[in-house]
Amino acid sequence: MSGRTFGILSPFVGGDYYGAIIEGVHAAAARGGDRIMAIQTLDPGAHSADRAGVPDFRHPIAWQHLAGLVVLPGAVDTAYAVQAREAGLRVVFVAQDATGAGCSSVLADNRSGVREAVAHLISHGHAEIAFAGYLAHFDIRERYEGYRAEMLAHGLDPALLYDSEDNHESGGEVVAEKLLKDGMPATAIVLGTDRNAIGLIDRLGPDTALAVVGFDDIADAAYLRPSLSTVRQPLDEVGSVVYQLLCDDAEARVRHVRTFFVKRDSCGCRGHGLPVSEPQARNLFAQVQYLQSTLNIQYELGIELLGTHDSDPRALGWLGLTPAVAGCLGLWTQETHDRLHVVGEFRSGCPIGQVVDAECFPPPELFDIADGTAGEVVFLAPVRSREADWGVLAAVGPIQSTTPPGREMMNHSGALLAAALDYEVTMAALRDKEESLRNAALHDHLTGLPNRVLLEDRMAQAGKRAARNADYRYAILLLDLDGFKAVNDTLGHAAGDQLLIEVARRLTELLRVSDTVARLGGDEFVVLLDRLPASEAHKAVCASIASAVSAPYFIDGRRVDVGCSLGVALSGDGESDPDHLLREADAAMYRAKSAGKRTTSR
Repeated sequence: MSGRTFGILSPFVGGDYYGAIIEGVHAAAARGGDRIMAIQTLDPGAHSADRAGVPDFRHPIAWQHLAGLVVLPGAVDTAYAVQAREAGLRVVFVAQDATGAGCSSVLADNRSGVREAVAHLISHGHAEIAFAGYLAHFDIRERYEGYRAEMLAHGLDPALLYDSEDNHESGGEVVAEKLLKDGMPATAIVLGTDRNAIGLIDRLGPDTALAVVGFDDIADAAYLRPSLSTVRQPLDEVGSVVYQLLCDDAEARVRHVRTFFVKRDSCGCRGHGLPVSEPQARNLFAQVQYLQSTLNIQYELGIELLGTHDSDPRALGWLGLTPAVAGCLGLWTQETHDRLHVVGEFRSGCPIGQVVDAECFPPPELFDIADGTAGEVVFLAPVRSREADWGVLAAVGPIQSTTPPGREMMNHSGALLAAALDYEVTMAALRDKEESLRNAALHDHLTGLPNRVLLEDRMAQAGKRAARNADYRYAILLLDLDGFKAVNDTLGHAAGDQLLIEVARRLTELLRVSDTVARLGGDEFVVLLDRLPASEAHKAVCASIASAVSAPYFIDGRRVDVGCSLGVALSGDGESDPDHLLREADAAMYRAKSAGKRTTSR
């Protein structure tokens, strides 16, 4: 597809607010022959953009692909937008006046719709009208100013103000508790969002005498009991104006989109909500089906990414369970997070193994797949958890504009994928720890040689083979160092340890892979010679060991000389018990030491 690509930075890339704006910009861009990319800036799995605050998002993701950027409320700070503008990108803010940073802005005319709502409530005879909202947001402050202006215009006191603490249902429940605590001082209330209003009605009950007005006119509003009176901001028109400003080379400016009051049951206009027409009923049924499908997808994703891990989550085969039609995964190549390594792809043709700068991700193949006329766009979401910032997930799919914010596929997928990658690292670390503990339990901590436990197991296996096969022979050699105590006394224990390590190395190099060298402790070593080819074969090995161990050592620049006493016991002639042979070898070694010989056999 030809045309320009515009990026939309958003806390979430779906939902009935952010998703609806993205949908509006996309529709206008598609009509103009252009396309959009939606980029999530919040960590995946975040519950609320209000509570998370402005994300610390600094990556210039996809800048080389883009002709401009749209910044939705709470997506990034203005410093990021200034950097993008200085890099040559046109930047348009939604619901935030950023002309001071040289960026254009599209603002809903929040005051007009709220003033209309307040005037309507006054016409019903209400004088004690409250306002509640999350005033940390620019939009909500504008709505409050509209409420205040209309109250004052009618000579009424706008003193009943409540902080909802967020823009969600939970905020409305908080407001309801405050109203009840204050003895219900208001007969009517305007809330900053429909979700605030829904939470308040749920807490007070559908038969509350309080007249309620929300803001946004989300899909749920018309189907509630009572149906919710609200202020509609036409997000499709917001999207269209945003696109116009992206295409406009004029200086930074502000454009307003009018809002208007929609009366239904909750303000006291009984009968102005539903009955539901047949098209409305079909639409409601479609939404229920969509909800069921979304629940199924989320369940299957959870099982696939957090379940048995039969397949590598990096391969992205699990994207086939979602509405996505294609995708790719880039993992950061280094701590600076400026390059991404493409490690997985799903029906995209993106070359696996390619390393690209963050500004060039995702690969261009992904854009060729997105069918703008079918409502498909390219989405990007961070793959990040508390433990690690893994990289970026890119996918092509439809805009999800009817879910609550943060419940769309990209946010859910990014969170589950990060958890799956964390799980892999955790399990690998546990396996390494298990192997380390097992190794420590079976090996000498100083020399790394097998210890008594592992030696006994290998001797037992040799004894079983000898018991089954009369022709099988093995030998046990036990040796200790002559003069080792003098090394410790004169050079110190650190030098003695170095000597033991060097003895272990020399013994290991002399023997076959099938043989075993073990340290019993102190300066005692045991050698298990497996499957001797002839009855006298051990003698050459003993001579080599005596020669190797007795050769000079150089420790910390000083020459060290030690000898060794060696005792040998052979299986055969009906004797195959390894414990008995070890005792025989021990006795032979002490006979050799007493006689001043290097080697004796039983």
